[in-house]
Amino acid sequence: MALAEGANEKWISIHVGLLTGLFAFMQFLFAPLWGRLSDRFGRRPLFIIGLGGSALTNIFFGAGTNMVMLYGARVAGGILSAAVLPAATAYVSDVTPEPQRGRGIAWLGSASGLGIVAGPALGAWLARLELHIEYRFGRFHIDGFSLPFFAAAFLSFLALVSAINWLEEATPGAAMSPRLLRPDRALKQKVRSLLTRRSFQRILYLSFLCQFAMALFEGTFALHGQRVMKFGPSEMGMVFMTCGLTMALVQAAAVGWLMDRFGEGLLLTAGFAMMGGGLLLLMETQFLAFILAFTSMYGIGLAMLIPTLATLASKEAGPQAGTALGLQNAVNSLGQALGPVIGGLLLDWSIHLPYVLTALPLIVSAVFVGREKWSTGRGRGLTS
Repeated sequence: MALAEGANEKWISIHVGLLTGLFAFMQFLFAPLWGRLSDRFGRRPLFIIGLGGSALTNIFFGAGTNMVMLYGARVAGGILSAAVLPAATAYVSDVTPEPQRGRGIAWLGSASGLGIVAGPALGAWLARLELHIEYRFGRFHIDGFSLPFFAAAFLSFLALVSAINWLEEATPGAAMSPRLLRPDRALKQKVRSLLTRRSFQRILYLSFLCQFAMALFEGTFALHGQRVMKFGPSEMGMVFMTCGLTMALVQAAAVGWLMDRFGEGLLLTAGFAMMGGGLLLLMETQFLAFILAFTSMYGIGLAMLIPTLATLASKEAGPQAGTALGLQNAVNSLGQALGPVIGGLLLDWSIHLPYVLTALPLIVSAVFVGREKWSTGRGRGLTS
């Protein structure tokens, strides 16, 4: 692929980090806009825009021949793909009754988790094929390293075709009503009220913290494992696959039932405590079996938090769920962008410092959420 053109070996790692962070930053900027547009025009158009944009920008990135093209593809990809997640979560919120909403969002999270596990595995397998492909046409260049991006584009295209042919609007007719097409002062006041509501601000803070901790772990553990545990690619792949599969299975099989049985507050308390505890315990062992156990603990905490926070955000907003979930997805993207950057800087000072300084706010948040739950005598989260 063309990353090596226009960037010598010294700068490749810097450009890879910038390309990754820029994608998340674009999602941070544009997710609130897409969320609000999904409230006005419906969820289905946002799926089509996001999936189509993802397919095109992956093709453009895979065939790019200079840094301008690569950065342009990542900027456009971040902007357009930001439409999918808030629309998907809002769609689930629309079609599920409130008592079953947590279960539906947990299943959505499980599907996303399986994609997170399968995607890198498929990309790595395609990259290792070392196929001798060489095509040039104009400013574009296709070689063996283009295959993972073309595969991602193909999968996005399949999802796009499925959305066009089979996905019906969650609330036919309502999304295109004249009232929503011409946003009035009352709607703007409701959005402003949502942003100034203390309970919603706490949901946004907890969402940021959760995604920041997840991205920091993903961005630093490879180097941590290499330096401290002497892990190679196979051990690292096993660690990340264990975390992803644990998240997917717990969200699919347990989170909905736990939310119905114990409420959002207890899941938030347990989730933050397990994430913080898992990070601390990872520093205390070098044995793969214990690493996998503590990584599973960390993944269970994430599995509890992600659908629970999305459920709380959708309940907080009511009919404007897309707007609320767009705002939440924006702070999620901000956490995903900052986590690897700050984690890498802290790692230069001390190999354990990123985990210690991240585990502390996770555990403190668990204490405060738990104290609120028990002081109010109910577990239905932060919306009281």
